[in-house]
Order: sequence, then structure tokens, then C-alpha cells
Amino acid sequence: MDYDDWFLTAQQRDNPDTVLDCRHEGGAAWSTGNEVRALIHGATYFAELRRHIAGLERGDLLLFTDWRGDPDQQLDDGPGHDIATALADAARRGVVVKALVWRSHWDRLAFSAQENRHLGEDIEAAGGECLLDMRVRTGGSHHQKFAVLRHRGRPELDVAFVGGIDLCHSRRDDEQHHGDAQRQPMAAVYGERPPWHDAQAQIRGPAVGDVEAVFRERWNDPAPLARNPLYRIGELVRGEDTHTDPLPAQLPDPAPRGSCAVQLLRTYPYRKRGYPFASRGERSVARGYQKAISRARRLIYLEDQYFWGAEIVRSFADALAAHDELHLIVVIPHYPDQEGWTMPPNLIGRQDALREIRAAGGDRVAVYGLENHAGVPVYVHAKVCILDDVWASIGSDNVNRRSWTHDSELTCAVIDDAGQFPRELRLALAREHLDRPADPDRTGDGQPGDADLLDPAGLFAAFAESAARLQQWHRDGCAGPRPPGRLRPYDPPGLGSRTRLWARPLYRAIYDPDGRPRRLRREHRF
Repeated sequence: MDYDDWFLTAQQRDNPDTVLDCRHEGGAAWSTGNEVRALIHGATYFAELRRHIAGLERGDLLLFTDWRGDPDQQLDDGPGHDIATALADAARRGVVVKALVWRSHWDRLAFSAQENRHLGEDIEAAGGECLLDMRVRTGGSHHQKFAVLRHRGRPELDVAFVGGIDLCHSRRDDEQHHGDAQRQPMAAVYGERPPWHDAQAQIRGPAVGDVEAVFRERWNDPAPLARNPLYRIGELVRGEDTHTDPLPAQLPDPAPRGSCAVQLLRTYPYRKRGYPFASRGERSVARGYQKAISRARRLIYLEDQYFWGAEIVRSFADALAAHDELHLIVVIPHYPDQEGWTMPPNLIGRQDALREIRAAGGDRVAVYGLENHAGVPVYVHAKVCILDDVWASIGSDNVNRRSWTHDSELTCAVIDDAGQFPRELRLALAREHLDRPADPDRTGDGQPGDADLLDPAGLFAAFAESAARLQQWHRDGCAGPRPPGRLRPYDPPGLGSRTRLWARPLYRAIYDPDGRPRRLRREHRF
């Protein structure tokens, strides 16, 4: 495999300030010899994270970033297994615990300032350090969600987690999608326990050192955590920790242990007071997607929270127009997570994106939402992309302008020399959405296995058939047994001309802002 056919080179990342591309032999912008495992669902990730935290000892290192953290969020069903207790207990054992959590906006704007502050207080009281980071572009957020666990003298245990799952309410769901008992407020259509679909990647091997380097770049930024005078007064009144203590020296990267090459892709916005590790910003998420998508020939499989904007999806549309055999499957939420006046701006960008790709791909484009077996919509929060079973990504970034230019994001792109990770990830997601057994042969009860899903064209057809059956069952008044599967075709609601008149400016300025320098905006480049 020639990795630079799919991955960005250091020059294509176009960020000479970062250490990421100086860490590998020959200046490669990726690492090889990694073992990567997809953790589908928050319940899977939380249980794995708790197990690894419990194994940390004095002198070990735990680093994490988050968009939102709820201190009482349960990691599993055990007593005292909430996230704050797990992190505080580690700090009390002598583990070096360091965290950067987005400071956020006020709670009355439905964000998470209070939750993040309280999680930080619990960690700091136990001897760790959790700082509230507002070093973002105006209206932006730190959206990265990753964790790094290093073990002094036991590098074989080192592990990193990168993806889209926050350490907060509503995320702890599983493949049955009954929802998390600890819910956050969402649109009524999602019920009392909103079903939640998400993914995280578990990484072992040299790439763990790359993820740690991403954390260290942010941690060592000398800029104040907040420049807003009101925030700074609040910090003084509350006695908040606003200065990073030095980190211990970074340990050597773990030894190779797998067949996966991993490239970390990021977004940092352009700011007048730039980041020392990205003085002109970084848009390697956008660039990485664009390069890899241009290589796709048979199937692009995407799960995304938003999928917004004609300019953003143009790389998908260009690939569909250039290759007649290429198909695109997109799995997104049926409904936005909030109701009321926030809904039209959400829909504007999605409608633009769908028009763009359908004009290019016609019936080779299929867009679906999910529901659980009770008929309740599942909120798709996963950020997963799989191209021709060669290149796969799991991260915090959505396919929209905000994620590709404006907020901080981190995704891991994976190529497996053994040819397994992208394909197995695609099959695992397909089995869940189709209610298929994890068996390539026919099972004893006569139900089909997944042999037809191995071929991309077979997967595309299986999704279409399953979604059509379930849609018809609903149209027939849900008479008779519910057909297997959880997919239903996505049909965007219409918006009147008056609604579009006020919703589009809000969409562009607030919901999906542009963090590129003006020159790149004018040239429609990333």
C-alpha cells in the first residue's frame, strides 16, 4: 500500500508549526504498526475506558479533552463508576491526570458550562488538573474528544481513544438503542430516553504517541485560557486554576503491534492571535477527506450528525460525477436534536448538501435515518467514513463547514495492510442497521447472514430493500410483524420561502460558520 496515495503528506497538511509530521522516520505524516479497534456505542466505550482507568498506577499518565463532561455520568452499572469518581480515584492513586474541556457558553443557551466546571472541580480536588479552555474563535468550540493513557514501565498497556463520544449524559447507549437513563434535553420526538448512535476508535501502537502530541500542543499553548474579561473575573471569583502545570516528559512511542497505518487529521481555525502549533490554522480534516474521497471508486459509506453545505459535500459530488460505478450511502438523524426556531437553520444546510449530491449521483445516492425496534428515531451522532474498504475514519468532525474550518476537531484515518479494519467496521455497522447476524453463512433458522454485504453493491441493495420494507410497513399502519432492520429513507421536510429568508443567514453566521482566512474563502479552498 502506498499510503501517500490516500493519506496527506506533511506538505499537504500545510501546517509547518505542528510537531505531528516531525515525529516519524522520513517525515511521514502517519504512523504504521498500529492496532485499531472500533468501539461502536457509548456503552462499549465507557466500559472499556473505565477498565483502563482502573488499571492505571502511580506515575502513569491520563490525558483527555472533551466538549462536554457530566461528572455523574455512569461508565457502567457498578457502584461509584461515574466519570468523576473514576478520574478522581486515579488522581488520588498518584496518576498524573490532566484535562482540557471546552469552557462553553452559558447553560441557559443549552450548552454545558456548569457541567464542565463541576467535572473540573472534582478532578482538581483529587490532585489532578482540569482546565476550562476557551482559546477558540468567536462562537467556536473545542470539539475534540480523545483520551490518552500511558503506563510508566509498561508501554504494552498504552492506549488512546479518539472519536465522537463525549463523557456526558445521553451517550451511554448500546446496540439495542433503548437510550441512556441519564439523558440530556432533546426534541420530544426522541422520547424520554433518546436513543443514541455513536463511535470511538481504540488505538494501540505508535499512534498513541501522536495522540499524546496533539494534547501536548494544546496544553503548552501559553495563551490565556480565556480573553473575555467577564470570564476572567469569574475565574478570579471562583478561584479557578487557569495555568497549566508542566507535563512529565513524553515517553517513547509504544512498539508496533498491528497492521494499521494511522493518520491524525485536525481542524484548528484561523485566528488573529493564532495557535503556536497552527498559526495559520489547520484544515487537514477537510484536506484529508477531499484527497481520500477522490480515490473512491465503488462505495462511500458515511455516518454523520449533520451533512451540511453544498461547498462541503462538493468533493463527494465530484467523485460521484467522475465515476459511474461509485455509490454513496449516508446515515444521518431523521430529526435535529432540538425543536423550535433552531430547526430551520439545521435543515437549510442539509437540503443544500442533498441537492448537490443527488444532482451528481442520482439513484447511486441513498440517505437514511435510523429508528429502534419501538419505532423511536435514533439520534445519529457518529462521525464515520469508509471508502472502498481501504480508508476509514472515526473522529469528532462532522461533514459541515464548522467542523472543517471553525472548531477544533480530531479524527483518526486508518488504512489496514491486512485489509480488515475498514471492511469489518462497515460490516459491523451494516449488521446492526439491518438486524443481521455476524455470520457470513446462513444460520440454522434460515435467516440470511452477511455474505451479500461483502460486496459494496450488495450492501447498497440490502440497505435499499430493508429500508423500503420498513417504510412500507409504517405506511400500512404497522400491521403484522415488524420487518427486520432499522433503516428508513430520509425525506427532508420542506421549508417555506419566508422561513428560508431568516434561517439561511442564521445558518451561515451561527450554525455553520467559516473559520478560513479570507483568501481561502474567496478561492473556495481549504
